[in-house]
Amino acid sequence: MKTLKCDLCDITAEGETFEDWMSALRPHYMEAHADVMKDPGNGQEQMEKWMAENRIRFEAA
Repeated sequence: MKTLKCDLCDITAEGETFEDWMSALRPHYMEAHADVMKDPGNGQEQMEKWMAENRIRFEAA
């Protein structure tokens, strides 16, 4: 089980896999960072970039 901080604040989430961690983080992101989630500038390309960067962070933890 890995514990990693949110990329935008100090809240942590846990997961056995990157996908588990991402699922655990999703409710926090939807509530605390709704502005980021709803930003029309954050399309598919930005989402893929976020996933790649955070997968690297997860694997390094």
